[in-house]
Amino acid sequence: MLTDAMFLMMRDLKHLLRRRETLLWTFVMPVIFFYFIGNVAGGYGRIDEADPIAVVNPAGSGFLADELVKRLKLHHFRVVRQVEFFRQLRIPAGFTDSVLAGRPMQIEFIRHGSGINTDYDQLRINRAIYSLLGDLGAMSSRGVTPSTEAFGDLAKQVRPVSLEVTSAGKRKIAPIGFEQAVPGVLVMFVLLVMFTVGGVTILVERRQGILLRLASSPMSRGMIVLAKWGARALLGFTQIIVAMITGTILFKVHWGEHLGAIMLVLAAYSSLAALLGLLLGNFARSEGQVIGMGVVASNVMAALGGCWWPIEITPQWTQRIASVFPTGWAMDALHRLMSFGDSPAAIIPHVAAFVAVALIAASVLAYKFRFQ
Repeated sequence: MLTDAMFLMMRDLKHLLRRRETLLWTFVMPVIFFYFIGNVAGGYGRIDEADPIAVVNPAGSGFLADELVKRLKLHHFRVVRQVEFFRQLRIPAGFTDSVLAGRPMQIEFIRHGSGINTDYDQLRINRAIYSLLGDLGAMSSRGVTPSTEAFGDLAKQVRPVSLEVTSAGKRKIAPIGFEQAVPGVLVMFVLLVMFTVGGVTILVERRQGILLRLASSPMSRGMIVLAKWGARALLGFTQIIVAMITGTILFKVHWGEHLGAIMLVLAAYSSLAALLGLLLGNFARSEGQVIGMGVVASNVMAALGGCWWPIEITPQWTQRIASVFPTGWAMDALHRLMSFGDSPAAIIPHVAAFVAVALIAASVLAYKFRFQ
């Protein structure tokens, strides 16, 4: 019987992968959403590395331009070689000679997009510029001729004002850019595909009499449900693998130090989503109902679960709402592993919740699965 279920599962999976709408919404649309939402949410920024910035530094701009570049690095910037980049600083030619001569110079900062991330970039660049001007003023007051060596000597001196920093515990910094967008869109689209494609195909098979013919076979109801679930769970897991590879190669997403635990979370989530899609297709009466309810439910659960933005930046009451939905469990587990530095033990409650709800859904399907 198990052999028959495996055969049926693989046949179902091949049938699902032959559908053009399955290929579109499983493998193409998520990548498009990765790009747009990732750029809106902060581009290629990551919590654990400096933000890339292209600096246009013409020949002859002098040692003050080099000193400014050093200060950008001190303010969590990483200078890249690309001239055309979404974050760019243009230093004018003759910068050093003009500044030392007291002539005003304009440094141009160009960044695609707007919002709090752009304001933060502007603040850090201003700090780098003003600290450079402050050190020039300090040299002037002491009669020191500005030079690269003079800046080095000044940096070694003990500052009259110092700041002592000690740890107050682990700080949770919400992920930005593709670190949030790729996992969030992935979680949303797995649910969307399972609700729509997974639900519609089971309804079509019932209408065409395929399920009724299966009911007359020696396979039990439980084995048939197992095969239908397995095909959709494998489809979801394939979608996860492709999306993770794409996110790593194209969008430089760092999945953390516990890749095995991340795969376990996503596999458990995909398994539950496949069962929820089967439940929707089992009780719906038309394809329109499945698609309408599936699209609305997946988008609402994605928004409230933290797939569209980091749930950590929202009020506490919205974070409590997120803990009700499987999307919220998945995103919380992924953030813990990818962004907050937690150990794999931290996601045990999440996986247990997926398994518990999946067992309930599987039990309902085993007793209420409709062949006609």
